[in-house]
Amino acid sequence: MWEAVKIPTQEEYYTALEERHGEQLQKKLTKASVCICGLGGLGSNIAFYLARAGVGHIHLIDFDTVDISNLNRQQYFPDQLGQPKAEALLDTLTRLAPWSRITSQSIKLTTDNIPSLLAPFDIICEAFDMADQKAMLVNTVLESFPEKFLVSGSGMAGLGSANLIKTRKLGSRFYLCGDGVSDVNDGLGLVSARVAVCAAHQATMIIRIISGDYDA
Repeated sequence: MWEAVKIPTQEEYYTALEERHGEQLQKKLTKASVCICGLGGLGSNIAFYLARAGVGHIHLIDFDTVDISNLNRQQYFPDQLGQPKAEALLDTLTRLAPWSRITSQSIKLTTDNIPSLLAPFDIICEAFDMADQKAMLVNTVLESFPEKFLVSGSGMAGLGSANLIKTRKLGSRFYLCGDGVSDVNDGLGLVSARVAVCAAHQATMIIRIISGDYDA
């Protein structure tokens, strides 16, 4: 029989992270706050990567619920079907990273509420599915928060080479990850591994920004 596993203390947890990341980087990660807008194939994976890195405050925003079609690429479980994504992912990440501050809201972002909802966070991560919603969020954030960092994703559908997915710097504080071309409407839809590659690009860029490295 399996023996009960001892949950590490907060000190043990962060000591282990410091051994991987170095003390100075881990201090920066622990102090950082990131808001992830959209909790689908991109956002749910990005949230996992940042939680595992020990980012101090991760805020999750999505108004959708978990559907069976999400399970091929998103960080949800079959027993979470029908739950609001913001609540389901909050539960999972709290178990994964108990010493990080994980918060969430089940709400649809609009040009009217973005300025108030996203104001508290250092870095904004765009991870929507629909092109029009991506454009709305990017444009509103760039206009409302020119001082904030914004990391967005575009182009991760199909089975094209993962090497086509890149991170580009489009402004002093705006980064775009993806192949910039593929779209779910072009044929083959979203495959878990390729979506995860784009999510990893976004998470890596966020960690680089937190570290103080702003090159793409």
